[in-house]
Amino acid sequence: MTDHAGAWSAQEKRVVLAAFLGWTLDAFDFFLVVFILKDIAQAFGTDIKSVTYAITLTLMMRPGGALLAGYLADRLGRRPVLMASVGLYALTNFLSAFAPDLAVLLVLRALFGLAMGGEWGVGASLALESVAVQRRGMVSGILQVGYPAGYLLAAVCYFAFYDWIGWRGMFMLGLLPALLVIYIRRHVPESPSWQRRGHILGPMIRNWQRFIYCVLLMAFFNFFSHGSGDIYPTFLRQEHHMDSHAVGLIAILYNLGAMAGGFMGGMLSERIGRRLAIAAMTVLAAPFVYPWAFGQSFLTLALGAVMVHFAVQGAWGVVPAHLNELAPPEARATFPGLSYQLGNLISAATATWQVGLAARLGRFDMALGIWMWVVIVAMMAITLIGPEAKGQTFVAKTRT
Repeated sequence: MTDHAGAWSAQEKRVVLAAFLGWTLDAFDFFLVVFILKDIAQAFGTDIKSVTYAITLTLMMRPGGALLAGYLADRLGRRPVLMASVGLYALTNFLSAFAPDLAVLLVLRALFGLAMGGEWGVGASLALESVAVQRRGMVSGILQVGYPAGYLLAAVCYFAFYDWIGWRGMFMLGLLPALLVIYIRRHVPESPSWQRRGHILGPMIRNWQRFIYCVLLMAFFNFFSHGSGDIYPTFLRQEHHMDSHAVGLIAILYNLGAMAGGFMGGMLSERIGRRLAIAAMTVLAAPFVYPWAFGQSFLTLALGAVMVHFAVQGAWGVVPAHLNELAPPEARATFPGLSYQLGNLISAATATWQVGLAARLGRFDMALGIWMWVVIVAMMAITLIGPEAKGQTFVAKTRT
């Protein structure tokens, strides 16, 4: 690892690429579902709300995966656990293509959530421990760009292949991430900061107040991101009667915006600090919620969606660095991943709640707009009252 912010070493490049691709392909496998909720409901003779439990279960299982993978990564090393997580989420997504009914599909999506929950914390700790401290903001943004990049990849596949391969074929594409395991095996070294640890319970208990804060922060982050993306393709199909190509094109555009936002948010956090960068990106979303939710034309909806996702992922671009810097070094794979995924657990039913709110109000657009504006205000408040540890040294301690 280099000790300055000059030229990137070969090791830094390989590790960051592996962590980026791990999260990209994880998100790709996750977001394949959001484009085919209506098709699954029709195939299994149920309604869309029932199928959204596939998303809910995935999100609910992610904390268990984060705890298990984080514990193993802190004890056994980041690299082998990252490979196991990627292999498992690829396999379960592929098997989803062969589900004979909704019950089996829900079980498979729960298992997928276990694997998905393990990947983020382990991949982020491996990457951020392997680069120079001055690069953390940039690397944080790069890593988090993987999330909209995966969504973008899913949108491209939906746009290009759905009419040919159908919803089961979309799930089969989810096996592709298994190829990443081979790359990690051959080219990615272990974190230079990792050492075999004793129990991680002590560091977690000693930092319990900070951990609870991070869980709450990540709950609102996930209300923000899942509230803007999970049900939006269905909203465009149901309320605006768009076909698969129009929905896919809007999703491609807003994920390009999200990728730009994630990188810019991470870079901005190196200049003005983690909390201020999150707050700045969050407030940027507020005026664009209106065209995103209430627009009536393709161009208006697309513009609103691009800017909302630019802002959402701009805030998210700070998260990998922010959580890893707040974590105790003895539990750096466990603390960020578990707090993130417990926040996900709190927000797991976002899509279901949004559909339910729309049914009560009688307007899908109003439900989406109210949801986002409330979350923006809450995000601003909880971010600015919290701690920050920008530039925290990741020092490997003596073996225990």
